[in-house]
Formats: sequence, structure tokens, C-alpha cells
Amino acid sequence: MHEMGIIIHLAGTLEETAREEGLTRISRVTLEVGEVSGIITDYFEDCWNYFKKRHPVLEDSRLEILTIPAVTYCSACGREYETVKYGRECPYCKSGETWLVRGNECVIKEIEAE
Repeated sequence: MHEMGIIIHLAGTLEETAREEGLTRISRVTLEVGEVSGIITDYFEDCWNYFKKRHPVLEDSRLEILTIPAVTYCSACGREYETVKYGRECPYCKSGETWLVRGNECVIKEIEAE
């Protein structure tokens, strides 16, 4: 379960941001999580709820998760397509010369704080 490791890193980043900005409480954190990031959002939320109780600045915070759709680009034909639906092979030209454009990331989009 790598979700806990990500939460630990996220909490550290949020605490550092709170210190730098003089924040006493973070009430909401909005994350953008890629569709193919490997993060299981139910586990992620459980880890968040467990871990936030150990950090006063995060104690009363709420986690909001937005999904970033996975998109793949085909170098052979120059088109983009839905990664989850079609996988690594381009549905247009059947080429395997593809690479993931987005959908593997985990990004802090917004922090609401006091």
C-alpha cells in the first residue's frame, strides 16, 4: 500500500506550506489524482483520515479528490486517445509507439486554510 507513503509526503508538504504562510489550520485539501496513478482513492482517504489526526494543522481538514483522465499520445499518427479504454496500442493506427501524456500524476490543486 503506497498510499500511506504518499500521504506522509503530502502531510509534510502541507505542514511546510502552513509554516511558510503562517497558517494555523488547513480546512480542505484538493488533490488531482491521475486515473492510472495506481492510487486507490478509498485507501488514500482512509490513510488521510488516520494520518491527519496526528498533525494539528491538518486535524480538522477534509480531503477532496479530483480524477485526471489518462490520455495517451501516438507518435506514429499524432493523435491522442483515452488510455484506460484502449491501453498502449493506438486505436487509430494500431501502433505501439505511444506515450502517456497525463493521468499518472498526484498534484495538490488547492489548499483552503485559516
